[in-house]
Amino acid sequence: MELALAPPASPFHTSEVPPPRGKKLIKKSLLASSSGNWTPTLPSVRMPVSSLFVSKATNLQAETSMISVESAKKDVLTALSQIIDPDFGADIVSCGFVKDLHIDDVLKEVSFRLELTTPACPIKDEFQQKANEVVATIPWVEKVNVKMSAQPAKPVFAGELPKGLQAISNIVAVSSCKASVGKSTVAVNLAYTLAGMGARVGIFDADVYGPSLPTMVSPENRLLEMSPENKTILPAEYLGVKLVSFGFVGQGRAIMRGPMVSGVINQLLTTAEWGELDYLVIDMPPGTGDIQLTLCQVAPLTAAVIVTTPQKLAFIDVAKGVRMFSKLKVPCVAVVENMCYFDADGKRYYPFGKGSGAQVVQQFGIPHLFDLPIRSTLSASGDSGMPEVVADPQGEVAKTFQNLGVCVVQQCAKIRQQVSTAVFYDKLIRAIRVRVPGSDDEFFLHPATVRRNDRSAQSVDEWTGEQKLQFGDVPEDIEPEDIRPMGNYAVSITWPDGFSQIAPYDQLQTMERLIEAPLLTS
Repeated sequence: MELALAPPASPFHTSEVPPPRGKKLIKKSLLASSSGNWTPTLPSVRMPVSSLFVSKATNLQAETSMISVESAKKDVLTALSQIIDPDFGADIVSCGFVKDLHIDDVLKEVSFRLELTTPACPIKDEFQQKANEVVATIPWVEKVNVKMSAQPAKPVFAGELPKGLQAISNIVAVSSCKASVGKSTVAVNLAYTLAGMGARVGIFDADVYGPSLPTMVSPENRLLEMSPENKTILPAEYLGVKLVSFGFVGQGRAIMRGPMVSGVINQLLTTAEWGELDYLVIDMPPGTGDIQLTLCQVAPLTAAVIVTTPQKLAFIDVAKGVRMFSKLKVPCVAVVENMCYFDADGKRYYPFGKGSGAQVVQQFGIPHLFDLPIRSTLSASGDSGMPEVVADPQGEVAKTFQNLGVCVVQQCAKIRQQVSTAVFYDKLIRAIRVRVPGSDDEFFLHPATVRRNDRSAQSVDEWTGEQKLQFGDVPEDIEPEDIRPMGNYAVSITWPDGFSQIAPYDQLQTMERLIEAPLLTS
């Protein structure tokens, strides 16, 4: 079936259309020509009636063709709206994935691009296949061209980030708060799994006292270099993954006090030329002290992966780390229980017992648990300079890390979506809509109420607690100019007077809510 185009209106149609009310009707005088044809009188130009009919028909055909193409685009978008993103629970059209839609009504060809949130999307091939299928079912479509792409790398953050972190989409901390549980092994193998899924990845080894990265990977250049032009650090690279570690600066392990270590960590992380990354994996040092807090404050962490072992003592230390991330509003998305079991004689043995990882999941509500075996090859790969997922990409360990990688990609996408849409100003109802990430509760706030509840030093005296911003200082009809996410814990609101207000989600939840949002009056 061909693309249906509405037939052009007949040029011989003679019914008159009354003029719009309130507009003056302009009458055209008609003169009888010697041939008996009627022609309109035009200023300084005379045109045969046949030419007028052809010109009018051509214009109508062009207009009708344009309308039909728009109708065809609507058909395509309707078909694509059948495809639901399982992470967001919405169709790909509503998610804004469909880009550059073009209809060739002559060749009956449809072309468009699906721009996903990450190049590591685990179901990108399914999206492409399904998009081809649903569009091909449209009767007039004979050919479908679907291209796949990913959104540019950028953080969901409103603050002023160091230059080196401005083009990183997701920063994932791998933490245990206990030494010798295999945290570095998990961090490195996770990073190379994400790279194998098509993402641009970097690893930051944040352990200055005992850096592990130089042992676990084998880059050609094992020394970090500094750019002479802008004084930035050039990361090392191995198998396409960018690497920064204090072990690559030529000093091995550091002997220095805590405040100095925090400064070194800050410099290595923020002045490195990471470029555009989809994921930066941070191998966190053990503990919950100065260094860990510095990392969490400097880097806008998207999520954390917790590593533990089956022993009860490991659970006690890991619990401290989970609570630290909870206070810093960093979601823990997965638990990896390392050295969990081994298989022998057709049986599975748990030499250290079972339940530490499950206890973390149950007590803190972390959604996913992954078990890693006691495997000599896993330990050997960490010492050989080649990660296990690279050395044996089809093995059991690689499959576990593949599942972990899919989990991290999906959870980071959900978090970014929730954060980016958590707070926004609805101009139609003149109210601020709030849905805190992780909650299904949506409520409305009057903009003036939010502005009056600012708790910064400009509004409240830091020493006396006296309210400097008075009720009458804020007009009732004030509207925010911009609202942007501030990490996972707050939003930054810009007001017409130039003031930038930091509004934490916890504070927004305590403000007086609108029972009924005011409608926009005409």
